[in-house]
Amino acid sequence: MGFPENVLARGEKVEKSLHPHWLTVAVPTLMAVMLIAIGVTVSVVTPDDRTGHIIEWIADAIIVLLAIPFVVVPFLRWRTTHYVITSHRVMVRRGILSKSGKDITLSKITDVSFEQTLFDRIINAGSLRIESAGDSPDEELRNIPNSNDVQQLINRLVDEDDLRRRRPVDD
Repeated sequence: MGFPENVLARGEKVEKSLHPHWLTVAVPTLMAVMLIAIGVTVSVVTPDDRTGHIIEWIADAIIVLLAIPFVVVPFLRWRTTHYVITSHRVMVRRGILSKSGKDITLSKITDVSFEQTLFDRIINAGSLRIESAGDSPDEELRNIPNSNDVQQLINRLVDEDDLRRRRPVDD
Protein backbone atom coordinates (compact mmCIF):
# COMPACT_ATOMS: atom_id res chain seq x y z
CA MET A 1 0.00 0.00 0.00
CA GLY A 2 1.53 3.31 -1.06
CA PHE A 3 1.22 6.59 0.75
CA PRO A 4 -2.06 8.42 -0.02
CA GLU A 5 -1.63 10.91 -2.83
CA ASN A 6 -4.24 13.29 -1.37
CA VAL A 7 -1.73 14.65 1.19
CA LEU A 8 0.61 15.87 -1.55
CA ALA A 9 0.79 19.43 -2.79
CA ARG A 10 0.43 20.24 -6.48
CA GLY A 11 3.58 19.22 -8.31
CA GLU A 12 4.87 17.21 -5.35
CA LYS A 13 5.79 13.60 -6.01
CA VAL A 14 6.75 10.72 -3.74
CA GLU A 15 10.40 9.81 -4.16
CA LYS A 16 10.47 7.04 -1.55
CA SER A 17 7.94 5.55 0.85
CA LEU A 18 9.26 3.28 3.59
CA HIS A 19 8.45 1.39 6.73
CA PRO A 20 11.12 0.47 9.26
CA HIS A 21 13.25 -2.50 8.21
CA TRP A 22 11.29 -5.76 8.22
CA LEU A 23 13.71 -7.28 10.72
CA THR A 24 12.18 -5.03 13.38
CA VAL A 25 9.33 -7.57 13.46
CA ALA A 26 11.59 -10.65 13.42
CA VAL A 27 11.55 -11.08 17.21
CA PRO A 28 7.76 -10.65 17.43
CA THR A 29 7.40 -13.21 14.63
CA LEU A 30 9.59 -15.67 16.52
CA MET A 31 7.52 -14.97 19.63
CA ALA A 32 4.35 -15.79 17.66
CA VAL A 33 5.82 -19.08 16.49
CA MET A 34 6.86 -19.90 20.05
CA LEU A 35 3.42 -19.07 21.45
CA ILE A 36 1.73 -21.22 18.79
CA ALA A 37 4.11 -24.09 19.60
CA ILE A 38 3.26 -23.78 23.29
CA GLY A 39 -0.45 -23.80 22.47
CA VAL A 40 -0.11 -26.91 20.31
CA THR A 41 2.01 -28.63 22.97
CA VAL A 42 -0.54 -27.89 25.68
CA SER A 43 -3.30 -29.18 23.42
CA VAL A 44 -1.42 -32.43 22.73
CA VAL A 45 -0.34 -33.22 26.31
CA THR A 46 -3.57 -32.40 28.14
CA PRO A 47 -6.09 -35.19 28.59
CA ASP A 48 -9.19 -35.22 26.42
CA ASP A 49 -11.63 -34.60 29.26
CA ARG A 50 -13.27 -31.67 31.01
CA THR A 51 -10.17 -30.82 33.06
CA GLY A 52 -7.97 -30.99 29.96
CA HIS A 53 -10.30 -28.62 28.08
CA ILE A 54 -10.25 -26.13 30.96
CA ILE A 55 -6.44 -26.24 30.96
CA GLU A 56 -6.44 -25.67 27.18
CA TRP A 57 -8.80 -22.68 27.49
CA ILE A 58 -6.65 -21.14 30.23
CA ALA A 59 -3.48 -21.73 28.19
CA ASP A 60 -5.13 -20.21 25.09
CA ALA A 61 -6.22 -17.15 27.09
CA ILE A 62 -2.69 -16.67 28.44
CA ILE A 63 -1.24 -17.07 24.94
CA VAL A 64 -3.61 -14.46 23.53
CA LEU A 65 -2.84 -12.08 26.39
CA LEU A 66 0.88 -12.49 25.73
CA ALA A 67 0.49 -12.24 21.95
CA ILE A 68 -1.19 -8.84 22.06
CA PRO A 69 1.72 -6.83 23.54
CA PHE A 70 4.57 -9.01 22.22
CA VAL A 71 3.32 -9.84 18.70
CA VAL A 72 0.32 -7.79 17.59
CA VAL A 73 1.39 -4.36 18.90
CA PRO A 74 4.97 -4.50 17.48
CA PHE A 75 3.64 -5.65 14.10
CA LEU A 76 1.00 -2.88 14.03
CA ARG A 77 3.59 -0.31 15.16
CA TRP A 78 5.86 -1.40 12.29
CA ARG A 79 3.02 -1.37 9.77
CA THR A 80 1.68 2.04 10.83
CA THR A 81 5.06 3.79 10.82
CA HIS A 82 5.59 5.53 7.48
CA TYR A 83 8.60 7.49 6.32
CA VAL A 84 7.80 9.31 3.09
CA ILE A 85 10.30 11.39 1.16
CA THR A 86 8.82 13.65 -1.48
CA SER A 87 10.17 16.27 -3.84
CA HIS A 88 9.15 18.94 -1.25
CA ARG A 89 9.42 17.41 2.23
CA VAL A 90 10.08 14.48 4.52
CA MET A 91 6.94 13.15 6.21
CA VAL A 92 6.84 10.90 9.26
CA ARG A 93 3.60 9.25 10.35
CA ARG A 94 3.31 7.01 13.41
CA GLY A 95 0.54 5.51 15.46
CA ILE A 96 -1.77 2.57 15.88
CA LEU A 97 -4.88 4.02 17.50
CA SER A 98 -3.83 7.64 17.69
CA LYS A 99 -1.65 9.15 14.98
CA SER A 100 1.22 11.59 15.13
CA GLY A 101 3.09 13.09 12.26
CA LYS A 102 5.74 15.54 11.32
CA ASP A 103 6.50 17.19 8.00
CA ILE A 104 9.92 18.73 7.43
CA THR A 105 10.16 20.83 4.30
CA LEU A 106 13.37 20.31 2.38
CA SER A 107 14.25 24.00 2.68
CA LYS A 108 14.31 23.68 6.50
CA ILE A 109 16.63 20.66 6.59
CA THR A 110 20.09 21.72 7.77
CA ASP A 111 21.74 18.31 8.17
CA VAL A 112 21.07 14.63 7.58
CA SER A 113 23.29 12.14 9.35
CA PHE A 114 23.10 8.38 9.72
CA GLU A 115 24.25 5.83 12.23
CA GLN A 116 24.77 2.12 11.74
CA THR A 117 25.64 -0.54 14.27
CA LEU A 118 27.53 -3.62 13.14
CA PHE A 119 24.22 -5.50 12.91
CA ASP A 120 22.71 -2.60 10.90
CA ARG A 121 25.61 -2.85 8.46
CA ILE A 122 25.03 -6.57 8.05
CA ILE A 123 21.33 -6.12 7.24
CA ASN A 124 21.89 -2.86 5.30
CA ALA A 125 19.85 -0.64 7.60
CA GLY A 126 20.45 2.23 10.00
CA SER A 127 19.04 5.30 11.65
CA LEU A 128 18.82 8.77 10.12
CA ARG A 129 18.82 12.00 12.10
CA ILE A 130 17.30 14.98 10.32
CA GLU A 131 18.16 18.37 11.76
CA SER A 132 15.92 21.22 10.76
CA ALA A 133 15.99 24.96 11.25
CA GLY A 134 13.63 26.24 13.90
CA ASP A 135 12.64 25.23 17.39
CA SER A 136 11.45 21.70 16.69
CA PRO A 137 13.65 18.82 17.87
CA ASP A 138 15.60 16.69 15.43
CA GLU A 139 13.67 13.85 13.84
CA GLU A 140 15.14 10.37 14.09
CA LEU A 141 14.08 7.78 11.55
CA ARG A 142 14.98 4.38 13.00
CA ASN A 143 15.67 1.09 11.29
CA ILE A 144 15.63 2.54 7.78
CA PRO A 145 16.39 0.00 5.05
CA ASN A 146 19.29 1.18 2.85
CA SER A 147 19.84 4.14 5.20
CA ASN A 148 22.92 5.36 3.34
CA ASP A 149 20.99 5.54 0.05
CA VAL A 150 18.07 7.29 1.76
CA GLN A 151 20.47 9.83 3.30
CA GLN A 152 21.95 10.53 -0.14
CA LEU A 153 18.46 10.85 -1.64
CA ILE A 154 17.43 13.43 0.97
CA ASN A 155 20.67 15.38 0.48
CA ARG A 156 20.15 15.38 -3.30
CA LEU A 157 16.53 16.53 -2.92
CA VAL A 158 17.57 19.31 -0.52
CA ASP A 159 20.11 20.53 -3.09
CA GLU A 160 17.57 20.33 -5.93
CA ASP A 161 15.01 22.18 -3.83
CA ASP A 162 17.54 24.92 -3.08
CA LEU A 163 18.38 25.29 -6.78
CA ARG A 164 14.68 25.39 -7.67
CA ARG A 165 14.02 28.12 -5.11
CA ARG A 166 16.98 30.20 -6.34
CA ARG A 167 15.89 29.96 -9.98
CA PRO A 168 14.35 33.24 -11.16
CA VAL A 169 10.61 33.09 -11.78
CA ASP A 170 9.59 33.92 -15.35
CA ASP A 171 6.66 36.33 -15.47
